[in-house]
Amino acid sequence: MAELLTPLKQLFEWVDMFDSSIALRESTYTWGIILVVHLMCMSWFAGLIVMMDLRLLGVGNMQTPFSQVQRRLFPWQMGAMTLTVITGVVLVYAQPLNYYANIFFWMKMIGMAIAGVNALAFHYISYETISQWDAGVMPPFGARLAGFLGVVLWAGIVMCGRLLPYNWFK
Repeated sequence: MAELLTPLKQLFEWVDMFDSSIALRESTYTWGIILVVHLMCMSWFAGLIVMMDLRLLGVGNMQTPFSQVQRRLFPWQMGAMTLTVITGVVLVYAQPLNYYANIFFWMKMIGMAIAGVNALAFHYISYETISQWDAGVMPPFGARLAGFLGVVLWAGIVMCGRLLPYNWFK
């Protein structure tokens, strides 16, 4: 297993040596500002995800058809996600070796991958039948499951992100 991780560690070590990576991590204010923007965008994104997932669960925005909730929130979600990804990549770029050695970073990455699969599964399975359940009070089981998994996964992702500074494994 260690042999499989060696090229990944070498990549992180290589990035760690870039002058711009060093400048970011040694900056008095820049890294902190990027972190604050990342947290704000992540909160924005996660809040919008929860709003949509609560509608899927049948507990929020029940007077509004899901397609309208989705149409209104999705562009804002994509904007928030884009800013979150950009700032997240910059944060890892600034301190790659600290993130490489952090179990919470990898748990967050795995959680985001699973959340992405959940969103794709919802889109290609439950959303295909939206005309049958869109205005209904209770979405079908698959949609409710996607909503539940979305809330749980994003709560875990945010939790792992907040635990990053508290557990560096080296």
